[in-house]
Amino acid sequence: MNVENLIYIVEDEVKLARLMEDYLMAAGYQTQTFYDGQMAFNAIKQQAPSLILLDLMLPGMDGIEVAKHTREFSNVPIIMVTAKVEEVDRLLGLEIGADDYVCKPYSPKEVVARVKAILRRAGQQPVIDVQPSSELIQVDEAKMIVQISNEKLDLTALEFQMFLVMFNEPGRIYSRQQLMDAIYNDHRVVSDRTIDSHIKKLRKKIAATYSDHDLIQSVYGVGYKYEPNQ
Repeated sequence: MNVENLIYIVEDEVKLARLMEDYLMAAGYQTQTFYDGQMAFNAIKQQAPSLILLDLMLPGMDGIEVAKHTREFSNVPIIMVTAKVEEVDRLLGLEIGADDYVCKPYSPKEVVARVKAILRRAGQQPVIDVQPSSELIQVDEAKMIVQISNEKLDLTALEFQMFLVMFNEPGRIYSRQQLMDAIYNDHRVVSDRTIDSHIKKLRKKIAATYSDHDLIQSVYGVGYKYEPNQ
């Protein structure tokens, strides 16, 4: 089985899981389905797939725990499936670090479209951009890698996209809405708090490698910017 084309479906509703299998396979993906969170997590530890479609409510280990423990060792893209709209900020924010979410009931076609969008970003043509003002920072867009002083940052797909948007235009101030529009191409409604959570986590990861300067800066009352120079 080719892991580059493999989707893990973690869903305890058998009919829904099989429906997603059919749609994803029709779109050209290979699938493996788990009806139990613990079994899914054990499989992820053995072989991380291209993407995980992860239900929130699961027997054995719930989706939040699966995602949290997976993030301890892998940046595999995770799309959370939830019937609890009030959980969305938590799923996408600091606690979980999911890359996307869908709410039940959902359209299988919409889920396939989101899977394609995330994997398409990961499979873009290689572009290596070294910021002229600082050779310390390198970005490989195809591999979704940011390196500072040759040390790779452990970023999720959403964190990488957010960094890339600001990195490409140093000094430009982006409002929260502009960042939302840039990283969520389906124009969903996402709260300012979710964007702030992503920024906070991104800053923490950068600071762990490069603490000399705050590369992502807040502009009070406006938004955020990437500033390579002090």
